[in-house]
Amino acid sequence: MTDSFTIRSIEAFCYRYPLATPVVTSFGKMLNRPAVFVRAVDEDGVEGWGEAWSNFPAPGAEHRARLVNDVLAPGLVERRFDGPAQAFEALTEGTEVLALQCGEPGPFAQGIAGIDLALWDLAARRQRLPLWRLLGGQSRKIKVYASGINPGGAAQMAEAALKRGHRALKLKVGFGAETDLANLTALRAIVGAGMLATDANQGWSVDQALEVLPRLAEFDLRWLEEPIRADRPREEWRRLWASAKMPIAAGENISSAAGFREVLAEEVLGVVQPDIAKWGGLSVCAGLARDVLKSGKTFCPHYLGGGIGLLASAHLLAGIGGAGWLEVDANDNPLRDLFCGPVETVREGTVLLSDEPGLGIVPDLSTIACYRSV
Repeated sequence: MTDSFTIRSIEAFCYRYPLATPVVTSFGKMLNRPAVFVRAVDEDGVEGWGEAWSNFPAPGAEHRARLVNDVLAPGLVERRFDGPAQAFEALTEGTEVLALQCGEPGPFAQGIAGIDLALWDLAARRQRLPLWRLLGGQSRKIKVYASGINPGGAAQMAEAALKRGHRALKLKVGFGAETDLANLTALRAIVGAGMLATDANQGWSVDQALEVLPRLAEFDLRWLEEPIRADRPREEWRRLWASAKMPIAAGENISSAAGFREVLAEEVLGVVQPDIAKWGGLSVCAGLARDVLKSGKTFCPHYLGGGIGLLASAHLLAGIGGAGWLEVDANDNPLRDLFCGPVETVREGTVLLSDEPGLGIVPDLSTIACYRSV
């Protein structure tokens, strides 16, 4: 097989898993867990799998699945490409005006990212290489951390994560100083001197963040994530950085090459967190991750979704290297656990990826047929 391929089909499948306990952030709740999985098949019958970000708004997953099936896939099927990046560029450029016309650059970018991940998996399978090695990786071992630890029952979630093999934790904050500080005190005791980070999910104004920073300093945080809105002026981010005793993290809500160039050119962010299923796929984010490391910052892929996107994020981290951690949501989600392969098995805070071609798994969607919505 050559590196070039003709795409025979692309199809998205949408699922929803109902939650007994909602996932809570400073800006709202998730009452169920959606996932939009994407399958691409080439003329030789080789298939690849990806995933499109689809957490919000509530009906967003079904919309993105239909966007892939009805709008994006027809732009690639029966066309020949030299690789995933060429297909990514063709699809992005071919839909720019349409995305602008309907005011939906985000959903378009997320659908394109899901297709791109599937094509990278396909390309790695064609070359009979694990994806992490195709991306240039030297080791299949990566560090992980347990995220999504809610303000209610935080200590219990943290204890359960450590029992599953985690050694690093990230707590959601932005629920009032009393709640945040009590949870941080409990988690610092649970994880000891290990890695503890926080995520405010854009929940504070700059003045609120500056007020809480001194109280956070005592917890030896590895980072404080998105303390203010991603679209706030860079001067506000610089004010935070000047007062912070811990690294500042962001990136999941940056959705342009120019936006990432800006943050890599300044000192404010110590941790950069692009989401490959939300914007850019691997075609953009693999190069971006290398630029993050070259800038002296820590690359930590953001991820909150189903298992296929999580596994692709793991392969990117292994492929790029560096000292970063992979985000693994600690909340109940079979749409993640059934399809993330070796990421489900955490030992001493690390995961060992497969040497099998591509992502190393072939999803059996029949196991989640009861959760399908589109």
